[in-house]
Amino acid sequence: MSAAIHKQPYGTTADGLPVDEYTLTNSHSMVVKIITYGGIITSISVPDRDGQFANVVLGFNNLADYETKSPYFSAITGRYANRIANARFTLNGVEYKIPANNGINSLHGGLKGFDKQVWSAREIHGDETGLELSYLSKDGEEGYPGNLDVKVVYTLTDANELRIDYSATTDKTTVVNLTNHAYFNLKGEGTGSIYDHIVTLNADRYTPVDENLIPTGELASVADTPFDFRQPKAIITDIRSGHPQIVRGRGYDHNFVLNTTNRTQPGLAAQVSEPVSGRTMDVLTTEPGVQLYTGNFIDATLVGSAGSVYRQGDGLCLETQHFPDSPNQPDFPSTVLQPGETCQTTTIFKFGVS
Repeated sequence: MSAAIHKQPYGTTADGLPVDEYTLTNSHSMVVKIITYGGIITSISVPDRDGQFANVVLGFNNLADYETKSPYFSAITGRYANRIANARFTLNGVEYKIPANNGINSLHGGLKGFDKQVWSAREIHGDETGLELSYLSKDGEEGYPGNLDVKVVYTLTDANELRIDYSATTDKTTVVNLTNHAYFNLKGEGTGSIYDHIVTLNADRYTPVDENLIPTGELASVADTPFDFRQPKAIITDIRSGHPQIVRGRGYDHNFVLNTTNRTQPGLAAQVSEPVSGRTMDVLTTEPGVQLYTGNFIDATLVGSAGSVYRQGDGLCLETQHFPDSPNQPDFPSTVLQPGETCQTTTIFKFGVS
């Protein structure tokens, strides 16, 4: 096969906006499907060690469920991914109040973040297929300052990589933190939990959280804690631990401080393998952190794309990012974007077998 991209209608939003789905295929028959609503990846189909293909991301089979039920399944999250404490922050002496949609905090951009917008699409043709999505977040949208011009490029390579390049510019000082919220299950979506998945994280430290899941500001060592993934470890090993941080998150819902120091090129952040299928996934990024989330708040009310009911722990997220609540944490890497600057980050999900 040769690389290809195909467009088809996916549905119409409740507001009457048409949504398209783009199917990207590489020469090894790997397939990635993306819709213009939220930039959501509806499917990533990759082979197991026997050459059998399966979709390895959780999601739905219709637009209405993505609009009304989705826990950010495989969506672009922003303008600020993850949590901002007390739904407020201060820039240049001005306090900005943003919607509280996660208790007293703001999560993933607010009530109508980037995951709930219809993006403009442009096909990229060549040796590798790609899709450029663009969105203009207007000054004041969800309480954030500045007209933020965002582009997200999905590229499917012949090395079975899904590369995501994010860029953003603004006309007023603002904050920005962009990621993709894919829930992975390397056995295949709808096949059960991810507790047998073996994870390695290139992180000596993590950011502990308070009772509202906001970082305390500490960069704590993972040594001798359930957060030590410096050597390969199955998720089940410590997810039932009585460690106070595990209890607070109902499992893993924590930012890990990556060891890589060269941010100009994507460095290895995480490795995941699933012993039954043999599927593997490497995560590389230019970002300073990655959020490991084990689907702790998924309940049995969601029916997935293949018709199975999703339950707690049926998917894991590795959200490459700047740290949560950075606008209120001066010691964290800055998420401030000034006019004339470009926020530019890259994350790669590379699939293989063992």
